Amino acid sequence: MNETKSYICENPERLDTFLASQIGQTRSQIAQLIKQECVFVENKLVKKPGIKLKSMQNVQVNFPEAKEAPALDVDFDVEVLYEDEDILVINKPGGVTVHPAPSVKEATLVDWLKHKGVRLSTISGEERHGIVHRLDKGTSGTMVVAKNNEAHEFLSAQLQDKSMGRYYIAVVNPPLKNDLTTVEKNIGRSAHNRLKMACVDEGKYAKSVFKSLALSQDEKNQLVACKLFTGRTHQIRVHLESSSRHIIGDHIYATSPKQENSERILLHAYIIYFIHPRTKEKVSFVADFDETMKNYIEKKFNTEQTDEVLDTEYILNSFTAGI
Repeated sequence: MNETKSYICENPERLDTFLASQIGQTRSQIAQLIKQECVFVENKLVKKPGIKLKSMQNVQVNFPEAKEAPALDVDFDVEVLYEDEDILVINKPGGVTVHPAPSVKEATLVDWLKHKGVRLSTISGEERHGIVHRLDKGTSGTMVVAKNNEAHEFLSAQLQDKSMGRYYIAVVNPPLKNDLTTVEKNIGRSAHNRLKMACVDEGKYAKSVFKSLALSQDEKNQLVACKLFTGRTHQIRVHLESSSRHIIGDHIYATSPKQENSERILLHAYIIYFIHPRTKEKVSFVADFDETMKNYIEKKFNTEQTDEVLDTEYILNSFTAGI
């Protein structure tokens, strides 16, 4: 059964802009819903995303059912940190792409969710069912997945107002100079390499704060925590590169091909926090490192020190006190 929801436009504005703010999706995703003949204004089918709504007009969205995509062999498993009727919190493995795309040939996180029979929201009207936010393929760690449209809307709104967020852990080289480093630089597509983003004046505003946690035993590398105040593509990696730093195992943003390497990029979404869509209580979840990252940290750093600085209260208090 398709689900239909109504929204009242209080002030005149573009249809796609209005729905994007109401549903918590991008204007391109709203355009997809319109293309699929899912959007009505005062019960009349809409064909164009740019029409101007009048004050107090009623907009109806007939959310499509999830389409059955061809089954792909899912050869990986995902740790579930928490699950209820509204949400699923997982620890995404490094090397797994979040959602299908024409360029992606292997099974994705969405394929795993479908394979497990997890019921997902369909609010985006495309093959990103249930996916509220994403992680780069190489990055591991915490993600929340919406299991129905109400949860998806509620969580998406938190991405906008910043009541949802994550703290990341990374191993960087060389070490940052300060205990707490704030980087505020606009990010846009690199003019020199289309695979990369870069700090460019005409880009979108981006802010990251890095907290030094521990130096490696040879003092060449550093364990850092990072809090993002915006959600730009490759933000942590780009802001580090702008300071001539890189994350171990990062092939795209590495400062030198001779730099020390790793099986994968050592970047992990360690803690996620948000307000639960049903209980309205603030919740947080912690995802352990995989074996690659765990072994690297144990080999290079003093375990007694890392145990202390990776305590969640220590990380949360570090940022609260310094920002």
